[in-house]
Amino acid sequence: MAELLDDDTINGALAGLTGWERDGNSIVRKAKLPSFPAAIETVRTVADLAEERNHHPDIDIRYWNLTFRLSTHSEGGLTRKDLELAGEIDRVLADAG
Repeated sequence: MAELLDDDTINGALAGLTGWERDGNSIVRKAKLPSFPAAIETVRTVADLAEERNHHPDIDIRYWNLTFRLSTHSEGGLTRKDLELAGEIDRVLADAG
């Protein structure tokens, strides 16, 4: 079981991430990729990372615009798993840009 994080820990971690914002019990990041194929390839890469960690984000694909939403649903909020995957998604997006 993953431990829920307190607000100070979440806010401190968000300061070190790129473009992530808190939305209730989730963190959200939007990204615009250069093309639809680039967006799909980014989703594939994130899907592989998520599968390795058994921690899966909600992903919305709108042509070349992606929205990633992270929350540990089994715990009812945000855990280290979410912050770690957010950092991985940041790295994927930096490589895709």
